[in-house]
Amino acid sequence: MEKPAKPGQQVLVALRRMIADGTIKPGDRIAEIPTAEALGVSRMPVRTALRALEHEGLVVKLGARGYTPRAVDAAAITGAIEVRGVLEGLAVRRVTERRLTPAEQARFEAVLAEGDALFAKGHLVDGDLDGFYRYNLAFHDLLIAASGNPSIALALGRNNHLPFASAAALALDWEDLDGEYRHLLAAHAEHRAVFEAIRAGDADRAERLMRGHAAVAIANRRAFRMLPD
Repeated sequence: MEKPAKPGQQVLVALRRMIADGTIKPGDRIAEIPTAEALGVSRMPVRTALRALEHEGLVVKLGARGYTPRAVDAAAITGAIEVRGVLEGLAVRRVTERRLTPAEQARFEAVLAEGDALFAKGHLVDGDLDGFYRYNLAFHDLLIAASGNPSIALALGRNNHLPFASAAALALDWEDLDGEYRHLLAAHAEHRAVFEAIRAGDADRAERLMRGHAAVAIANRRAFRMLPD
């Protein structure tokens, strides 16, 4: 029997997706109680999700009246994701050039094994969202930490305040589990390809793959109906 999904990431992704597809538009008010009732959860995960979205720069607070989506444009999102690709590409190049220690390699292999296990059954269930979020964030965080350059983490931290810029800013359609399985499995395959390039000592390939990994997010952004092309 599958464990029931935790509400935290489900609520965060649901709200992010509703903003992305235009269900909730700039000027619309997002209040805790009606949002919780609509999503069938308590107020706490909604409150936590809204604070996270504010941190991402996707919503702005309306005082005691709740939140509203921030008006964003395609160029701003594309630019922020491109910057992430450059910064993460630089991190991967530094990791490759200095080589992984045995302990670092073991940590990467353990994290990637979590991804393997997530996709091994050939489909997704509701509870897999939290698992993918943790796995994806752990992989990206390992890359930055292993670069040995704390300035990369600082620059990424600033960039992550822009809408949809962070690797953690998932805007999935959880009503289409088959489609999202293919989407997330492709992201996992890209993680493995980056790791293999690092292990092989091919810094050019590793950086190119990591930049391409971010570029996929730009392609996915074009599907967001909130944004004019």
